[in-house]
Amino acid sequence: MKQWLYSLIVVLLAPPLAASEMPLNMTQGVTEISGKVYDLHMIILYICCVIGLVVFGIMIYSMIYHRKSKGAVAAHFHESTKVEIAWTVVPFIILIAMAIPATTTLIAMEDASDADLTIKITGSQWKWHYSYFDKDIEFYSVLATPKGQIDGTEAKGEHYLLEVDKPLVLPINRKVRFLMTSDDVIHSWWVPAFAVKKDANPGFINEAWTRIDKTGTFRGQCAELCGKDHGFMPIVVEAVTEAEFDTWLGDQKRLADEAAAIAKAALSETLPIEELMARGEQVYMANCAACHQPNGAGLPGAFPSLIKSPLINGPVMDHINIVVNGKAGTAMQAFGKQLTAKDVAAVVTYERNAWGNDSGDAVQAADVNALNSAASAPTEAIETQVEVPADVVTAVEAEVEAAPDLSPKSLEEHMAQGEQVYMTYCAACHQPTGAGIPGAFPSLIGSPIIKGDVSAHIDIVKNGKPGTAMQGFGKQLSPQQLAAIVTYERNAWGNNSGDVVQATDVVSQGQ
Repeated sequence: MKQWLYSLIVVLLAPPLAASEMPLNMTQGVTEISGKVYDLHMIILYICCVIGLVVFGIMIYSMIYHRKSKGAVAAHFHESTKVEIAWTVVPFIILIAMAIPATTTLIAMEDASDADLTIKITGSQWKWHYSYFDKDIEFYSVLATPKGQIDGTEAKGEHYLLEVDKPLVLPINRKVRFLMTSDDVIHSWWVPAFAVKKDANPGFINEAWTRIDKTGTFRGQCAELCGKDHGFMPIVVEAVTEAEFDTWLGDQKRLADEAAAIAKAALSETLPIEELMARGEQVYMANCAACHQPNGAGLPGAFPSLIKSPLINGPVMDHINIVVNGKAGTAMQAFGKQLTAKDVAAVVTYERNAWGNDSGDAVQAADVNALNSAASAPTEAIETQVEVPADVVTAVEAEVEAAPDLSPKSLEEHMAQGEQVYMTYCAACHQPTGAGIPGAFPSLIGSPIIKGDVSAHIDIVKNGKPGTAMQGFGKQLSPQQLAAIVTYERNAWGNNSGDVVQATDVVSQGQ
């Protein structure tokens, strides 16, 4: 009987002892934090196995030696103080033993201070946008698995649905902080090898960090059900040496300059419709087919059909505008920063001539650029098209300046409008409470800029601050909106300055 009992103990203990070699067990990862998470996992596993061994061992022993066939008679007792103390104290001790290492690990996971590199990660359906702070580098990372593999017409590759066109490149031996948010719905950035899994919520910024110990390629996925193509939103991270990372940064800046030069040259090109259709189909399949379907039929109730739609049959510039700037309040995102003017022209041409639309329109990159030029510098566009006398230009400029609503508003009116503008443009960084994110985005509660000169406050909101993540909103917001948001920030969250900034103050700031 003793031999049988020893064999049972060996069988019960074998799984946890060999757990590190099991393919289904948690991986150890390549960071210090992932090692701590793995150790915590194994500690809890061993505790659970010991508890199971003791409980089931007593049960099996009782069933064998206290069975009725051996003449055992059940004992009758109630309210045993010793038993009640035991089953209260023992679980308490076990929980404390589990809580101490768990708390230590969780605290370490949340400490993103003193980072060497900060990267903002923005999720959108269904791609990731990476921005390297202070490096002037940003790009989108999109699924690169061929459509044939997804459709089943080709054999699945080694990294099926876990490959992208542009991986996130990180240096080893440097602390990297991630700031995560979303453009649309809730996503979750998850790389198991780093033990990093953090939700990306629209309107909020969550924080995580990692320090990679060895080079390699590490893969992950969006871990939140973010829509119909949730399974096509992978993450690929290339960990390289510090020297290789610095070289990569230089290469990216050079490539960005080259891309800008190519994009500028494309503005003077006139492509035949056949070339635009071929290029447009590629762009459409990569960026639009997930929602509007490869056949342009869309998904009723979710994504509109592009076949003979009012947009397709309407003015070309309206079509370009919605592709470049998106449509507020819908799932139609803006592709102005994701695609070149040449690609936008191609995809608009394709949509206006595919699936029987047959408009015959051949949109060029110059047409896309004309939309941007018209939005940013209307008077300059007039000057480049026709020679206008100086006095007429002056009159036009005066009319443009006078066109916005510059009427004075009360504090209550500005606070109501300012809150709406703040929640739309500022809350993602500075938080709805104005508390910011320490080390990344400053608090606006009692800050020097809020308590300081009003003109300096208007200037930083209007023109941004070089070398920081603070962008200028002078071209995005009207003078009335800028006045409202400055007023709101100077009076919200207990600031209570009493300042009421007017649109005329914003206009005069730029003169």
